[in-house]
Amino acid sequence: MAIAYLALGTNIGNKRRNMITATALLAERVGDVLALSGFYETEPWGFQSENTFLNAALQLETSLSPLGLLEATQQIEVEMGRTQKSNGTYHDRIIDIDILLYDDLILQTPELTLPHPLMQDRRFVMEPLLEIAPNVVHPVFKKTVVSLMRERNIL
Repeated sequence: MAIAYLALGTNIGNKRRNMITATALLAERVGDVLALSGFYETEPWGFQSENTFLNAALQLETSLSPLGLLEATQQIEVEMGRTQKSNGTYHDRIIDIDILLYDDLILQTPELTLPHPLMQDRRFVMEPLLEIAPNVVHPVFKKTVVSLMRERNIL
């Protein structure tokens, strides 16, 4: 079994319901949800939108491989109504599920990079992650979540 940390985000539809639905589907299909942060209202990042986001982080235990986890999260996104992925261009979305960390694995494939390459620069990712995992160590930087936030002046 592996411990994975995921980031959840939504900025259209019933945002609170979207977050709860995504969490329930992850618990049903992916593994045991061990921790879920509060929901954080944030401004869009990387694009303009009238819609604010709700963001959260969750910790789960899974028997899925990293690519199996990616496939499951993407299937949940599609089933919830997400029609397009962000490939360098960001847009409004019903749900976004990103894999932040998977144990202490460092992985780079065409489909998936772990840890998430931008996580440490995104306050909307790091604040919820800080709530549930302040002492988890980033496997590339060899620093805890709280240390990375202090270093980047986002704490």
